[in-house]
Amino acid sequence: MKINKAIYYLFGASVLLTAVSCNDFLDTEPITEQGVSVTNPLKTAADAENRMNTIYSAFGNEYWQLDYFMNGDAQTDVSYAGADNIQNFQQDEYRIIATNSNVERDWKYLYGFINDCNMILNYIDEINDPALTPARKTEMKAEASIMRAMYYFHAVQLWGDIPLVTKAVIGVNADNFDEVYSQVYPARKSAQEAYDMILADLESAVANAPAGSEKYRANKNLAYGLLAKANASKPNPDWAKVKQYASNISGVSLLPVYDNLFDGNHEANAESIFEANGNAGSVWAWGTSMFFGTDWKKFNVPSNDIVKTFDDEGDIQRKNASVKFSPVAWSDNYWPSNNYPFMYKMRKTDGTQNFYILRYADIILLQAEAAVRTGDFTGAAGYINQVRTRVGLSPVSISSETDGIGKVLKERKLELAFEGVRWFDLKRTGTAISILSQQKDGNGNILPYAGNLNPNRLLWPIPQGQRDNNQNLTQNPGY
Repeated sequence: MKINKAIYYLFGASVLLTAVSCNDFLDTEPITEQGVSVTNPLKTAADAENRMNTIYSAFGNEYWQLDYFMNGDAQTDVSYAGADNIQNFQQDEYRIIATNSNVERDWKYLYGFINDCNMILNYIDEINDPALTPARKTEMKAEASIMRAMYYFHAVQLWGDIPLVTKAVIGVNADNFDEVYSQVYPARKSAQEAYDMILADLESAVANAPAGSEKYRANKNLAYGLLAKANASKPNPDWAKVKQYASNISGVSLLPVYDNLFDGNHEANAESIFEANGNAGSVWAWGTSMFFGTDWKKFNVPSNDIVKTFDDEGDIQRKNASVKFSPVAWSDNYWPSNNYPFMYKMRKTDGTQNFYILRYADIILLQAEAAVRTGDFTGAAGYINQVRTRVGLSPVSISSETDGIGKVLKERKLELAFEGVRWFDLKRTGTAISILSQQKDGNGNILPYAGNLNPNRLLWPIPQGQRDNNQNLTQNPGY
């Protein structure tokens, strides 16, 4: 195959010998070599297990320790950005620009995580080490597929149309150039295509995934939960599939005491579907100190709105488990220094904090949403009342689809505050603009930036740095 040297600009020489993340190989210098040998970077069972450890150690990464929670809550009525970072203020106030470093960072993190998953999916079958059994290979591929699907699910919700990279590129030569080029400089695919791949990954993986009792691994229950959430979030939701996959989750139940979910004494509990293990040697859970403590102003400051919502509902248990007030050495436009709130679900500041990626209450309320969308108002109320009963609140009834979605969203807001889901709940239900444009401060005045939110701002911009490196990437409208 003859290669046109004018477009042979993919890798630096140092990159060719090792696996690289997507963000690494998008930022490299050109090469002039044309005969590089491409060999499997995974030689032994230990190599494969180390790569799996890399996938799970990502929970100690900045994306999971900080950005995931900021993205899901600081853009909503649950919290303000807090702290003093202008990049976060742009998120909070719906004025992100294409050079926002948080947006660039999260793109690189997500595609780096995806690349780690691709390493397993692309190369594990070529390992000829007797210590790596066929059964373990199959299980590893299932775990990697579930994790890749989860990361693409995050990406498609943030950016809409996204590149779908399925090859972990380790080198380039004349034989693989076309394939490598399409993976290194990918064009965006439609959100529907992204969801199709997400669902395919999950459906193919669930049979061989670890049992649901394996709370720290990408397990069957996580696969079913992601299948339910993806079917609810895709451009044309399939509520029958949402119901089917949610009902396939087994071996889990609500904890009797809500605060036990977050007190640090009930890790890998009955309600947990999948959680990050802060006690693992590969994960130092430093992120808690970004949200909790009086030594400096923290991120994700609870909003006046979330506190008012708890108070109006008489929801004492969930308020006390979710928000902690303390005197501090600062004040701002929202809260006084003598009674300043912190998100409290992440409390352990010694680096051992676990946090949920998915728990059963989330699925119960997703089942309520599916029931509302299919006209089963009695069933929907039953699901909502399961989580309300736990915290001593009176039952609700539902009279219409509009009433039902409103009650589902309020319950999800109360139940899942500060767990990184509110932004995506509002986008999925088509209520983001109507609800967030009415955000108010502690005096009942609409926040000055609430009007910045418009349909274009429901998606993030494609990072300008990525577009500079890849002419095939188009930009989202409005940026």
